[in-house]
Amino acid sequence: MEDSYTGLPTSHLLGSVPAATNDENNTAKQEATDANMQTFPPNHAGDRGRGYHTLDNPPETFEQQSANNWRGVFSVSSYTQYFNVDTDVVIFRLISSFNPYGGDFFSKIDANPDLYGLIWVSTTLVFVLAALGNLATYLMQKHTGTSTSWSFDVGYMNVAACAIYGYAIVVPLAYYFFLQYMGSNASLIRFWCMWGYSLSIFIISSFLLLIPVEALRWLIIILTGIASASFVALNLKSCIEGNELSVAIVAAFFLQIALAVFIKVWFFA
Repeated sequence: MEDSYTGLPTSHLLGSVPAATNDENNTAKQEATDANMQTFPPNHAGDRGRGYHTLDNPPETFEQQSANNWRGVFSVSSYTQYFNVDTDVVIFRLISSFNPYGGDFFSKIDANPDLYGLIWVSTTLVFVLAALGNLATYLMQKHTGTSTSWSFDVGYMNVAACAIYGYAIVVPLAYYFFLQYMGSNASLIRFWCMWGYSLSIFIISSFLLLIPVEALRWLIIILTGIASASFVALNLKSCIEGNELSVAIVAAFFLQIALAVFIKVWFFA
């Protein structure tokens, strides 16, 4: 019975549509395959909003954006290259910073300047100054034999953090913009790297400042300041051309001396 109904001719009926043949189906599939595929969500070209984009030209991922792009500034992946250093490289650069008369620190870090020294040397110095500053006041109090009770001063940590981080970040940044304005070829990452490692000598001298002899303390901090200032000034001179910028080199020298005096007066008075 069912076969009899399905076998009836239907081409003469009004509104009937002939069935698609296999050749027509294959042609439609081929055209769909060759079509330019589109994906969702849409992405319009440029910054005009979101629209469709093709699979042939995938959009640039956030990780592929350069640090020069304003979006790359907020991407952690843009800064991973500046921490790609091992222990041997860091130790070598720390030892180089103890040689104030080399003047070749920029040539040693030219291939791979890092921000490791800026962050960890500064952080170590902050904790060392806060801890040893309190210890120095305790030793001086015991040395003088005063009967007043001693207490740990947490304010040393706040002052050390503001002073060291502010100096290590703001001073190189100011020199970078100044030298760019003067037409010199300056690199902010290299400046941060050099100034960061220049603070490492203050970590060692802080332990020597525990000696409860005031004259010896001043001698230690002055020698430390001169060594650190010479390291900064001579390396800064190697990347500055022209005598008209010699004032900037002298200013950098005395800024390091001022930092040394500040450490002595505030934390080891």
